Amino acid sequence: MRRPRSIKTRKAVTKRFKLTARGKVLRPRAGKRHLLASKTPKQRRALGTAQVVHETDAYRITQNLPFGQ
Repeated sequence: MRRPRSIKTRKAVTKRFKLTARGKVLRPRAGKRHLLASKTPKQRRALGTAQVVHETDAYRITQNLPFGQ
């Protein structure tokens, strides 16, 4: 007898996104890896904060995080 396939979380998605308590999806900002000397301190500080993902993309992300809701 075959076992039913279990629901699995996409591990790549869990490493890149975070869910808030209200269900919003947060993502890190791009541009913080290298070439930081040419950026102003204000830009570097802003790159450290998380950004809320647009709702059109948030649906696809939450589908890959079945245990996060």
